[in-house]
Amino acid sequence: MASAPRIAPAIATEALAQFSSDVVVGLSQPGQKELPSKYLYDEVGSALFDVICVLPEYGLSRAGMRLLQRNAADIVDRMPGPVVVAELGSGSGQKTRWLLEALARRQRVNYYPIDISGSALFRCRLELSGIDLVSIVGFESAYLDGLRQVADRRAEDEHLLVLFLGSTIGNFDRHAGDQFLREVRAILREGDALLLATDLVKPISTLTLAYDDFAGVTAAFNKNILARINRELDGDFDLAKFDHVARYDESERRVEMHLRSKVWQRVTIRKAGFRFYLREGETIWTESSHKYDPAEVIQMGERSGYRSAGQWIDAEWPFAQTLFFAG
Repeated sequence: MASAPRIAPAIATEALAQFSSDVVVGLSQPGQKELPSKYLYDEVGSALFDVICVLPEYGLSRAGMRLLQRNAADIVDRMPGPVVVAELGSGSGQKTRWLLEALARRQRVNYYPIDISGSALFRCRLELSGIDLVSIVGFESAYLDGLRQVADRRAEDEHLLVLFLGSTIGNFDRHAGDQFLREVRAILREGDALLLATDLVKPISTLTLAYDDFAGVTAAFNKNILARINRELDGDFDLAKFDHVARYDESERRVEMHLRSKVWQRVTIRKAGFRFYLREGETIWTESSHKYDPAEVIQMGERSGYRSAGQWIDAEWPFAQTLFFAG
């Protein structure tokens, strides 16, 4: 049986130091305390998110898969060849299968999943390794660092297709999302492409249920970031003293996930040499998920240096995939 990939000691030490620093900075905020959403996705968090994706309340992932299953051939036909594929935040890679199979019908494919979770990359290789004519090399790194490595290793005549499929762009504030797309654009050459997934505005009741399901899986996913701090940084968070909260900010068109303290409490994170206090009712903000309308997505891409080449929208769960070319 295959074993999970090992992380080089130096990389693991550097990642732990960055985790510690980000936790201290976020929990030291004088107003709203926060933790970066990327730290939700350790091995446990990634497994819980895979469960969230099949919950009846969370239609986002199924919408993305339906769109790719129906439109992969059309998307691939719009790409000049030959094509190298890089995916930002690949996760398990399940939704990417349709695109890789469509592309492999016309050429041999080099696929580069990029994810900060080594366990997610391992599951991605297991999921996709059986596709004929597809070679997989994963990068356990931040998105832009991994994308630069992929861009540097592609041949002069190869076009790069960047996949950003999980609607993760919604985790950025809108201004920061524009900036991130510009940074991706700076790595690309003329003729390269970006397939961007975005969740669309829908009824508030639908959105809040998607982020606060009846089974409590999303609550466990959210609280796991505190458990991760306990495991990796020797924290003493008592998870029973927190409630998971999902709320919609209508003016910003975003769902926010928070962890709300049930009581006044003191928390110590020993490996960080850090202690802080939470008042009863005070929250730690862990994730934002911005929602868009279809025209706004195209405008976002155009502001960031791309030209739109097609947009596909799921009718059952309003969700868009938009193809942009570097222009």
